[in-house]
Amino acid sequence: MIKNLFDNENAIFMGAKRTPDNCSIGIFGVNYDGTCSFKPGARFGPEAIRQVSSCLETYCPKINKDLEDIMYVDFGSILMDKNDSKSVIESVKSATNFLINKHLSPIILGGEHSITRGAIEALVKKYPDLILIQLDAHADLRESYMGDKHSHACTMKRCLEVLPEKTIFQVGIRSGTKEEFQIMQNNNQLVKFSPGGKAQEFKQALLPYSNSPIYLTIDLDWFDPSLLAGTGTPEPGGFFWNDFEEILKTLKDFRIVASDIVELSPENDKSGVSSIVAAKVLRSLILSLENMQ
Repeated sequence: MIKNLFDNENAIFMGAKRTPDNCSIGIFGVNYDGTCSFKPGARFGPEAIRQVSSCLETYCPKINKDLEDIMYVDFGSILMDKNDSKSVIESVKSATNFLINKHLSPIILGGEHSITRGAIEALVKKYPDLILIQLDAHADLRESYMGDKHSHACTMKRCLEVLPEKTIFQVGIRSGTKEEFQIMQNNNQLVKFSPGGKAQEFKQALLPYSNSPIYLTIDLDWFDPSLLAGTGTPEPGGFFWNDFEEILKTLKDFRIVASDIVELSPENDKSGVSSIVAAKVLRSLILSLENMQ
């Protein structure tokens, strides 16, 4: 079954296993950017994260945990038909189901943001009360974009269609249409959080969901382009590493069951810093998920 779903002949993330035996967390990549609306290259994101990961230490002093104490598997990247956006989402759904059946908490590496819908579709069968937290520069609530309702500009709209509870918290959104901002404000799903600030409002919004399973989707353009330039749609006015640590600190008392990291376009940052930041995000997620399961 693994051979039919994944290409696992290339690099793997630092310290990961090749097989799921005794693991609690499973990683897979989605090398896809077929609905890119500005700069392509997110299809190279998963491999870039893996390749630079060897430059990181396994220990994180902020979280006070070490990857060497955690069992996690990197399956490689999924096999899929890259010519059809709907088919890609179905492939992500199948791969996520595979991890769920192996009792693994999924972490998915994009690729572009449209892939999140597939993971949500798989997870709501196990977690019908699943809620969604989105770190992103863009609202992604359009009905369709450039004639494609499965575009990365529509991914939150598509996710809400399959989330039984219709609960989403959008953190850091600073770009979108007037209609999208009206939707977020009318539904109280846009959470106030400023660079360098504390996440009190975010925590208050989450308190009624202290026992709910959470899917955390991280579009890397949430970070400011001065820190992470390697993304397809950079947006000034973003966040920094200390802000991400503040978010993780807030989430440590909640229950994240799965996550994704999307929209790294490594070729758009020749310095390689963006890939290192993305790899460090993944390290933090592995260390954090191990506590939240």
